[in-house]
Amino acid sequence: MRINFHFFVILAPAVTMTLGATYQRSSQLTGQSFLDAFNFQAISDPTNGRVTYVDESTAKADGLVSVANNKLTLRADYTTKLSSSDPGRKSFRIQSNSQYETHVAIFDIAHMPQGCGTWPAICAFNLLWSEVGANWPNEGEVDIVEGVNDQTPNKCSLHTSSGCTMPSSRSMTGTVDGTDCDAYDNGNSGCGVNINDNKSYGPQFNSNGGGWYAIERSSSYIKIFFWERTSGSVPSDVSSPGSSINTSKWGTPAAYFPNTDCNFSTHFGEHNIIINLTFCGDWAGSSSVYSASGCPSTCVDYVNNNPSAFKNAYFEFNSLNIYQ
Repeated sequence: MRINFHFFVILAPAVTMTLGATYQRSSQLTGQSFLDAFNFQAISDPTNGRVTYVDESTAKADGLVSVANNKLTLRADYTTKLSSSDPGRKSFRIQSNSQYETHVAIFDIAHMPQGCGTWPAICAFNLLWSEVGANWPNEGEVDIVEGVNDQTPNKCSLHTSSGCTMPSSRSMTGTVDGTDCDAYDNGNSGCGVNINDNKSYGPQFNSNGGGWYAIERSSSYIKIFFWERTSGSVPSDVSSPGSSINTSKWGTPAAYFPNTDCNFSTHFGEHNIIINLTFCGDWAGSSSVYSASGCPSTCVDYVNNNPSAFKNAYFEFNSLNIYQ
C-alpha cells in the first residue's frame, strides 16, 4: 500500500488595515481660538531638558507666543545667553483643555522647531491640571510629531504599561522601529514607526512649506498620516477641512498601530493634546545621540551659549481641526 503524505505550511496571517470611518467636526481652531483651547504648563520638564516652561503671561511678555493672520506661533527664547546657574532656556508647553478618545485631529503646520539641541513634540496622553502624567503610562501616550537635533525622519510611537506590543508587519508606509510599547522596557523607546519621508521633520519639512499631520484614534487602531505641503495626494477634506471627513478615503497611513496584541481599553484612556519644545534632556542631550547628530560642543553648552541658533525654533500652526 502506498501512503501519500501531505505537508502543510501554516503562515501567520498578515495584519490587514481596518478601514476608516466618517466623523463630524467638533472644533475648528485657528489663531486665537487655537490658543484659547490650550493652557500653558509652567512645570519642571519631565524629560530633564535644559528648559524653563513659562506661563502664558510670561510667554506673551517675552514674545514666545503670538497670533497673526489667523496663525498661532509658539517659540523659544532666542536672545538670552544662559549661565550655568540659569534654570534653562525659556520655552512653551501647552495642553488642550479638552480630552479625547475616539477622534481625528488634523494639524496644519507651516513650520516646526529646528536646531541642534531641540526636541519638539506633538503628542497625546492623560494629564491632571497640576501634575504631569499622574497615571502615566497606564493610560498610554501617542507621539504624533517627535524628533531631535534636526535628524529626519519624524518618529511616531506609543508608550504604554506592560502587555502591549505591535506586529512587525502591518499595512503602513512607515518603517517599524520597535514593537514593545512598554515604557519601562528598552529605555522607554516605545513601539515606534519612522515615517518614510525626509520632509516629515526638521529643516526639510520647513523648507518645503510644512504639511499636514493627522491622527485617527478608534477602539481598534491608531493611525497617523502625513502629507507634504507640495504633495498632490492630499485628501480634499484635509487640505480644506469641512464639517465632516471620511478617513476611509485617505489611503495607507504613515503609521498604523492595531489592537491585535494590545488591549486598547486597558492601555489607553482619555488624552490631552500636548505641544512642547524642550532642549537636550534624556533623548536630544544624550551624549551618543547628540554627537551622532553632527552637532557642536555639548548639548547644554550649545543651548546656553548660542541663543541666536534658536531663531527658527518655533511652531507655526495654520489650524487644528478635531472630529469626533
